[in-house]
Amino acid sequence: MIDFKLQDKTHDETRQGEALVLDKKGDGKKLYIESYGCQMNFADSEIVASILSETGFETTGDYQNADVIFINTCSIRENAEQRVRNRLSQFGVEKRRNPKLVVGVLGCMAERLKAKFLEEEKLVDVVVGPDAYRDLPKLINQVEDGHKAVNVILSREETYADVSPVRLNTNGITAFVTIMRGCDNMCSFCVVPFTRGRERSRDPFSILKEARELFENGYREVTLLGQNVDSYLWSSEKAPKKVTDDAADDMNTLTGDALLEALSNKTDLPSALIKEHSEGSVNFAQLLAMVAEIHPDLRVRFSTSHPKDITDEVLYTIAKYDNICNYIHLPVQSGNSRILALMNRTYTREWYMNRIDAIRRIIPGCAISSDIIAGFCTETEEEHQDTLSIMDYAKYNFAYTFSYSERPGTLAARKYKDDVPEDVKARRLAEIFKKQQEDSLACLEEFVGKTVRVLIEGFSKKSDKEYRGRNDENAMVVFPVTDSVKPGEYANVYIERCTSATLIGRAVNN
Repeated sequence: MIDFKLQDKTHDETRQGEALVLDKKGDGKKLYIESYGCQMNFADSEIVASILSETGFETTGDYQNADVIFINTCSIRENAEQRVRNRLSQFGVEKRRNPKLVVGVLGCMAERLKAKFLEEEKLVDVVVGPDAYRDLPKLINQVEDGHKAVNVILSREETYADVSPVRLNTNGITAFVTIMRGCDNMCSFCVVPFTRGRERSRDPFSILKEARELFENGYREVTLLGQNVDSYLWSSEKAPKKVTDDAADDMNTLTGDALLEALSNKTDLPSALIKEHSEGSVNFAQLLAMVAEIHPDLRVRFSTSHPKDITDEVLYTIAKYDNICNYIHLPVQSGNSRILALMNRTYTREWYMNRIDAIRRIIPGCAISSDIIAGFCTETEEEHQDTLSIMDYAKYNFAYTFSYSERPGTLAARKYKDDVPEDVKARRLAEIFKKQQEDSLACLEEFVGKTVRVLIEGFSKKSDKEYRGRNDENAMVVFPVTDSVKPGEYANVYIERCTSATLIGRAVNN
C-alpha cells in the first residue's frame, strides 16, 4: 500500500518515480507509467491510464513487461529533469532488448523541450504535452508504423472533464479531483504557464459527479486540485467570461520596482485580478460548498491557494462546513516586498500578512503551510531576514523550502542575474529549514492532551499493529489498531505525545 503521508506536498519526494498500477490483470497491452513532480502530474497519469484503457491497455508495475513506457515529467525543479534523463538511459537498455517497445515523455518537461527531446534522447518515440493526452492512442499507432510522434499543442479549452480517471495505487479512501488546468499568474521563477498553458476551469457538474461517485465507491476524502484554486470560475455560455483577463495581463507585464510601486500605492490592486461572477457562474467558494454538501462524511481539501486570490468568502465557506478541512496551503515564497515584486507575485508583504490575519480571525486554529524560496535573484541579507520574520508572524504548520534554481524560459532567467552565491543560498535555506522545524514541532505540541478526529488511511509504514491517518489540520496521526474502527472510517484519537512530524495517541470513544 502506498503511503500518502505527504500527499499535499507540492513535490512529494516519497512518490517521485512511482509507477502507477491498477490492480487488474488481463491479456491487453501493458502500459508502464512513471510520474514525477507535483500532485497534478499524478492525477494526470490517472487520466492517461483511463484514456488508454479504452483502447485495451492495462497498467503494469514492471517496465520490463511493458509494451509502452511513459514518464510523466516535471520542469519546476532542475533535479526533476535530471532524474527523468537518468531514468530514460535505464529504459534504453530495455529498448535495445525489445526494439518494439514504445518510450514516451509526457507532461511539463515534454511541453518545454518539445521536439528537441527526440533529438537529444534518441530512444524517445513519443513527446506529448499535458493538453494532448486524448491523442495518445493515435500517436502510439503512429510510432508502431515506424514514425516518431509529437503533440505539444496547448489548449484554452481542454479540461478532461468527461474523462473518469482510473484510480491508480489507490488506498480506496483518498483521491484527487482536478478542478482546473493551467495558470495565468506568470510568476517570474515559474515555467508552469508555459508548460500547462492558460488557466481554464472545469465545469462544476462533472466535478460534483466525480466526487459523488468517489464517495459512493467508498472514498472518504477528496482533494480539489489546481495551480491556483482560488481563481476557479466557471461560467455558463450566457454568463460573462473572465472579464478581468485584460487587467491580469496588464499586471503580469509589471515587474520589479514598477510593480512594487503599484502595489504599495494601491493596496487593493490585487482585487482587480479576482474574476467577477454573476448569475450562471460558479466561483471557488461556491464549488467548495457544493462538494461539501455531497455528504457530511466526505472530507474536502484543496491545493493550491494564491495569496492574491484567496477571499474572505472562501474562508467563511471553510468555517461554515465541518467537513471542509481547516488547512490552507498559502505559498509566500518571500517575506520581502521588493523580492515579491521581482517574483511577480502581485502582492506585498503587508497584503500577505492581512490574509494570514483573516485566516486566523475567520477560522481559528486553521493550519497553514507554505512554499519558501531562499536566495532569489539580488536577495540581500536584510531581505532574507524579512522571510524569517514573516515565518515568525505566520507560524506555519509546515513549509516546503527550496533554494532558487533558475529555470530556462522564465522571466527571471531572461531578465535577472542569478547572483546569490550557492553557499549563501545553502546557508539561508538551512536557517529557514531550522526555523520551520521548530515551528512545526510547536504546532504539533498544541495537539498533545487533546482528542482529534482522524480519517484512517491504512496501517503505518512501520507496523501493521498501528493505524495512520490525518486530522482536520493535515497532521499525520499514528495510533494502535483497535477493533472498533477500520481504514476508511473516522476515529477519535487522544494525542499523548508527538515527534517533529507525527502525532501519537490512542483511540477513544469510537
